[in-house]
Amino acid sequence: MSWNLYLAFVPLALSLLLFRSRQSSSGAAKLSRSWFWWLQLLAFLAFLPNAPYLLTDVIHLFELSQIPNSIGIILLVVVPVYLLFMLAGLEAYVLSLINLGYYLNLMGWGRWILRAELFAHGLCAVGIYLGRFLRFNSWDFIKKPHTVVSSVSMILGSFRELMIIAVTFVVLSGLYWMMKSVTLRILVKRSSGVASNIQ
Repeated sequence: MSWNLYLAFVPLALSLLLFRSRQSSSGAAKLSRSWFWWLQLLAFLAFLPNAPYLLTDVIHLFELSQIPNSIGIILLVVVPVYLLFMLAGLEAYVLSLINLGYYLNLMGWGRWILRAELFAHGLCAVGIYLGRFLRFNSWDFIKKPHTVVSSVSMILGSFRELMIIAVTFVVLSGLYWMMKSVTLRILVKRSSGVASNIQ
């Protein structure tokens, strides 16, 4: 889970570089971007599913619960640690999309924020399925793109796989909206507290 948590913070770091950098927050955002910016954007999209992917590590709790005489340790130690890791991954996902929304708003594309969020949820639902069930990694998009594309084509032709992805999409969307609401309230309170201290 430590490795998964590290991967979950990669898209958050990339979102800060892409959407919150000094260049984009200067108030004069430009439509033209360098090839390196677009390369970072592709990396951001490739690694984004790693953040909510931590939620699926809950299956390991069920595996651990089968170990005899381990209920006390699981309830007092393992469950809190797993919940903390999953919450951190979800929060990294929420902050990444908040940064994306900030950038879209700055560019005058605020009306696209909801669509971008829904696209991200759909992308992550597919990515989570590829990672959890087919055991793909983010770098497989570079190492073996043809295999990934053929696997996605296979998924699109299977009702069972599409239903799993659809349920993942709905669950992820619901958790995102709840977490985003809480996060924005905290950020607003924090910024108003800083402003009052300056005054």
